[in-house]
Amino acid sequence: MTYWQWTFSNIFVRLFRFQYKQMSFDPLYKVHDVASAGKLPEKIYKLITERFSLVTEGIERVEKASGLKYPYFYVEPSMVVSTSAAEFMQFGIFFARTIPVIREDNTLHVVVQITAPLVAFGLKGTIHAILAHEFMHYLELVGRIVKMNVVSDEISGTLFEGSYADAGRLVEERAVFKSDQTLIKHITTRFPEGFRDLKLEDKSIKNWMEKGLPTIRVPIDANVVKIPAAAMARLQVEQAVKDKIVDFENARLRKKKSLPGHV
Repeated sequence: MTYWQWTFSNIFVRLFRFQYKQMSFDPLYKVHDVASAGKLPEKIYKLITERFSLVTEGIERVEKASGLKYPYFYVEPSMVVSTSAAEFMQFGIFFARTIPVIREDNTLHVVVQITAPLVAFGLKGTIHAILAHEFMHYLELVGRIVKMNVVSDEISGTLFEGSYADAGRLVEERAVFKSDQTLIKHITTRFPEGFRDLKLEDKSIKNWMEKGLPTIRVPIDANVVKIPAAAMARLQVEQAVKDKIVDFENARLRKKKSLPGHV
C-alpha cells in the first residue's frame, strides 16, 4: 500500500480507532470512564467537569471568529509529556494535539485532543488560545491534504526545534480570527515561539504528575504518522472550508512578501 509520511513538530500523532458517535455526544466520555474506574480523584474529576464550560465557550469563540466549524474534539484524561534524549532530564508538556484518525472504513478524519490538566488548571485565556492554535493546525493539515502537498519534513530532535518549527508552518492567526482581536492577543502572547505558560506547567506537574495521575510519555522524535494516500483522497471537506483555507494562506503569503528583505 502506498503511504504518505507526515511529521509534526509540536504534536505526536498516531492512528487509532475512535468512536465518533460517543465523542459527538460527550467529549468527556473518556474522563467519565477513567473516573468510574477509580483512576481520578473525585476532586479532580469534579474540577474537570465544572471547568469544561471554558472549553465549549472557546470552541464557540473560535467558530464565530473564523466562520468555520471546529473539528471533532475530546478530553484525554491524562497528562501528555514529551521527552528528548538530547535534553537530559527535561520534558515538554502537550496540553492539546491535532491528530489525524483513520476509521475502519479507511476514511480520514481530524480530531483535536485536549488534555485534562489544561481543562483543570488552565486560565480561560490560555484554554482559548490553545484551542485556537490547534484549530490553525487543523486548517494547515486539511489544506495540505486537500492539495496533496505532502512531504517528508525533517523530524525535530529537540523540544526547542519542535516548538520553533511548529510556529513557522501555521496559517496567519490575524487572518483566521480577525474579528476577535482579544483572541489574537491571547494567541500571540502565549505562542511567541511555541507555547509556554510556566504557572500552568507548574500546577500540572505538582497537582497531576507528582500525584501519580494518568500520564502518557512520548519521545519527541517519534512524531511520525503514515497516512495511506487512499485515506487522504477520501477526506471529506466542505467547499467553504477549502475556500477559507485558500484565503488564509494567501494572507500568510502577503504578510511574508511584505517583510523586509523578502525577495
